[in-house]
Amino acid sequence: MTNSRIADLHCDVLSKLLTDPTAKFAGADAGGLDVTRERLASGGVDLQVFAIYVPNERPKTPETALHEAELFGSAVLTAPGMKLIRTAADLEEASRTGATGALLSLEGADSLRGEWWALRLLHRLGVRLLGLTWNPANWACDGAMEPRGGGLTRPGRQLVQECEALGIVLDVSHLSERGFWDLAEAAKRPFFASHSNARSLRNHPRNLTDDQIRALIAVDGIVGITFVPWFLTENEPAKIDDVLRHVEHMCALGGEKHLAFGSDFDGIDRYVSGLEHPGKYPALAEALLARYPEETVRGFLGGNARRFLSANLPQQ
Repeated sequence: MTNSRIADLHCDVLSKLLTDPTAKFAGADAGGLDVTRERLASGGVDLQVFAIYVPNERPKTPETALHEAELFGSAVLTAPGMKLIRTAADLEEASRTGATGALLSLEGADSLRGEWWALRLLHRLGVRLLGLTWNPANWACDGAMEPRGGGLTRPGRQLVQECEALGIVLDVSHLSERGFWDLAEAAKRPFFASHSNARSLRNHPRNLTDDQIRALIAVDGIVGITFVPWFLTENEPAKIDDVLRHVEHMCALGGEKHLAFGSDFDGIDRYVSGLEHPGKYPALAEALLARYPEETVRGFLGGNARRFLSANLPQQ
């Protein structure tokens, strides 16, 4: 497929840059990362979401989150052809000029510590997407791997309100089931899942039930099918066919126009065979084209994500 325009809703480049000073995003000496400027270009990825994720070995404080936001500015946005996306107008400009769009997200509100000034500052620095927690519990809610399975706390409900007031789109990928439904009840605007698969195909707490997928479709959200092998299949090594199974299931639920991809590159240490970094996206595109019309595949690879973001990011 020529002129492919691929959007990827999640990668963990920033946490790797934080913990590995030798890693480079761009240039002749780029290395130590799954996602590099050169691999985005070779794979046809022209819209990439970069997550601020504070690893467990670092203090979960506003300062650490701000450090990653600075790395986004100094290491990612300075690379040739990269453009910060804050608004729908920025998306349109990147498309018109051929730039590669870079969106900033916050994966887990732990580091905010309930400080609204920190949220507002990160928003000023470009954060436009936010997942309330990672796998455990925090001050805002329980994550998918928290045994008690609680929902949103009172401050967590306020976080939903604060984000929506700022124009930050909410991401449910790591929420507990109860947290998902609490957010669905509290949210006034569409939300999305940046990197999750179908639990009915792979029974893992990080995956979405069919009811959750239908709820995302109902609010005109999107689901980023992820390349995390253990979210795809019990029988590793995972293959591209395993990704396609989850695509097919989403479509069977009515999600053809609500499906995207969120690789989780740089957040994983095992890979789908043949899909080890963004430069391999053409192999996935080829496999999809063998099963679906080209217009549908264009939607999967980037069109659906762009439509969702254009509708839900601030317009200017």
